[in-house]
Amino acid sequence: MRKLDRYIFFRLLTISVFVTGVLICIFILIDFSENSDDFIDRGAEIAVIWNDYYLNYIPEMIRLVSPLAVFVACLILTGQMTERLEITAIKASGISLYRLAIPYIFFGLMVGSVVSYLDAYIIPSSNAERIEFEGRYMSGSGERIDRGTLYRQATDSSIISFNFFDPNTQIGYRATLVEFSNDEISRIIIANRINWVDSTSTWVTDRYSEKVFHETGFSVTDSNRVELDINLYPRDLARHSSDIYQLSYPEAFQYVASIERIGAGGISLPLTQLYGRIAYPLSIFVVSLIGFAIATERRKGGKGFYIAAGLVISFIYLAFMKIIEPFGAAGTFSPAVAAFLPHLVFLVFGIGLLLYAKK
Repeated sequence: MRKLDRYIFFRLLTISVFVTGVLICIFILIDFSENSDDFIDRGAEIAVIWNDYYLNYIPEMIRLVSPLAVFVACLILTGQMTERLEITAIKASGISLYRLAIPYIFFGLMVGSVVSYLDAYIIPSSNAERIEFEGRYMSGSGERIDRGTLYRQATDSSIISFNFFDPNTQIGYRATLVEFSNDEISRIIIANRINWVDSTSTWVTDRYSEKVFHETGFSVTDSNRVELDINLYPRDLARHSSDIYQLSYPEAFQYVASIERIGAGGISLPLTQLYGRIAYPLSIFVVSLIGFAIATERRKGGKGFYIAAGLVISFIYLAFMKIIEPFGAAGTFSPAVAAFLPHLVFLVFGIGLLLYAKK
């Protein structure tokens, strides 16, 4: 049985690697044909396109196509063994179908673990470089979340607003800082401009007016330059929908915590994206189980049936994840439920198929 386990494992690995390579090549060809006009119009050279864009896109593509590649591998290998009556001979020798499923389950868990590690620590850095390239050479990339007037909680007792913040120069325009003391306004600072200084990690104003309130009234002071002690960073003012995909898991949790700290809205979206990243490798284990259960019985149509079944189930699986994700981002479902529910549903479906398969 150990020899059979090794045979199944390495055959699954070989087919998965081949399918992954084919899917990546197809994706690159389609993507280049769609974006070649943008590349030409914005003067991107072939070497820059390949090194900064596609080489950095390949890790993300591996993550995206891994479930489909593993699913196809399980269907093809198990289907071949079924058509050759190898499954029947194995069961006749006293080996149960559940025992035969162990190498499939182990393979799914192993690939899922590898993809999870890559997504946690390797893929975010390549995504950051790719998204930076998209911002320079591709139109319609990097959807910004924060637009118009921004409001943030600068400290536990103060709120700051910006009429506009430029993330490229890290300058905020018409900033208003309101401080409170015992539920009353104690100070208001209005600055024409406020910019972030990387060397000192502080915010510095350019011409500001300070109004301090006291029991008998208030006093006004004007100044040209002063450092403000506020717990705020440029990334807190220029959020994009792709931010969570550029951060490792620890950094992503810190990012979510910082959004809660500054009182910014829209926390459901990054939480749903983060939990979706964490849950995504589970799909590899789930589809390996489903693929094995489907292909253990001889069916009319042979390989055509397995390919059609694979496409249909993959489409429904992906559609379910995409349909429920907006509900998590909108707060209708909790982000964890929106991320894990599709995988749990299809896991139950896979276990059901395995239980009802002919033993």
